[in-house]
Amino acid sequence: MVTPREVERIFREAGAFREGHFFLASGKHSSRYLEKFQVLQWPVRTAMLCADIADWARSLAPRTVAGPTTGGIILAHEVARQLELRAVYAERIEGSRGREFRRGFELGSGERVLVVDDIMTTGGSVQDTLDAVRSAGAQVVGAAVLVDRSGGAATLDVPLHALWTVDIPTYAPSGCPQCAAGVPLAKPGTTPAPVAR
Repeated sequence: MVTPREVERIFREAGAFREGHFFLASGKHSSRYLEKFQVLQWPVRTAMLCADIADWARSLAPRTVAGPTTGGIILAHEVARQLELRAVYAERIEGSRGREFRRGFELGSGERVLVVDDIMTTGGSVQDTLDAVRSAGAQVVGAAVLVDRSGGAATLDVPLHALWTVDIPTYAPSGCPQCAAGVPLAKPGTTPAPVAR
């Protein structure tokens, strides 16, 4: 079983724990950002983290693992591989905050589904995936994330397993201390990688 301290170490060593002024997918701002893809690019580290989720989920007896696009695809696939189950992915509905299953993915009535995701800030992506599972007629048995960056403030109506819970404050743009200080705002995930020389 991986400890929260080990998860933090993995994120720090991968350069995934960043400081600055960031625009989050939720629309809020933060002085810290967790760039999960710096961790997920390493299959061995990803498999180790997913093993903890798989071990936790076994007692829930899921039949399928679901994750939201994009980072949730990698995690759902690896957790499902370790549990010898299938993985399905919930994609955003254009012009909406909701998600749905496409590409021929179907869930049976009452099918037991584990939802996994990478970083939970407000719980929005996870909740949208829970809603998509339920809309398909299946049953959510639990949810797991690599990091709950809400410090435990984000809640779900199913059992939740977070490998690392950390309180990283977020701010509405109007109350953001970095905005008030004039610190340039970055939108993570949109900056090209530096060119190797």
